[in-house]
Amino acid sequence: MHAHDHAHGRASDRRALATALVLIVGFMAAEIVAGVVGGSLALLADAGHMVTDAAALAAALVAAGLAARPARGAWTFGFGRAEILAAQANGVSLLVVGLLVVYAAIRRLVSPPHVHGWLVVGVACAGIAVNLAATSVLARADRQSLNVQGAFLHVATDLAAFVGTAIAGGLVLATGWNRFDPIAGLLVAALMLRSSWSLLRDSGRIFLEGSPEEIDPQAVADAIAADDEVVEVHDLHVWTVTSGFPALAAHVLVRPGADCHAARRRIEQVLDGRFHLHHTTLQVDHVARRSQDVELGSLRHR
Repeated sequence: MHAHDHAHGRASDRRALATALVLIVGFMAAEIVAGVVGGSLALLADAGHMVTDAAALAAALVAAGLAARPARGAWTFGFGRAEILAAQANGVSLLVVGLLVVYAAIRRLVSPPHVHGWLVVGVACAGIAVNLAATSVLARADRQSLNVQGAFLHVATDLAAFVGTAIAGGLVLATGWNRFDPIAGLLVAALMLRSSWSLLRDSGRIFLEGSPEEIDPQAVADAIAADDEVVEVHDLHVWTVTSGFPALAAHVLVRPGADCHAARRRIEQVLDGRFHLHHTTLQVDHVARRSQDVELGSLRHR
């Protein structure tokens, strides 16, 4: 049942990503033309971000398809980390485009070109509508997936950027001060860089096989050591295979005469119930004496 629900969730995620991709691509070309004609950096920044949105959504869609393939042959964990690769690529693309927008905005602050305020406002309002629709679609997908979260951040950032662009266009119309446009571009860039850091941090944590943020290895060690039969815990590793797939491996020693299989089942129930660790590999053996300390690396538990 769990596998069926997971497969159904992945299929739903792919439909959401495909729908958002169609909406973004359909609007992107028109915005590029409008940005060039209107001389608006804010619009071109949004358009550049939408290019990365389209690429991000396409990559996320491909990665979601790969992740749905079953494990086989040398790929014993399947292709789940294809989604993490896509999320990291999305983070890099946001970083690059954000830095390019900062450079262009600084140049336009020094020497601002003429901005067609009405065109900027009109296109920005249309962009708000399109991105609201795309964001709404992605918000209903599985946001625990870093792949989906990366795509969502791209589109949600663009939605906020369009709101800023519309405000900038209105201020240009009201005051005639064209520097509002590159200022809005800088705000867009700030949102891009913030989203980029979030994606790069989370995907990097998975690739470096750090423990999931919500799971404290020390707490896990304490929980295992609390079992009456356990004498020692070492070589404990907690990592994330892909989004929503934490895993654990540990070597556990129990007192002489204890039932290793019963101890393993008790520990698995604790790990499942308290930490939602469903994929565990426990090597349970006996020790010769009960006085030995319970330890995790250099940390000892009595």
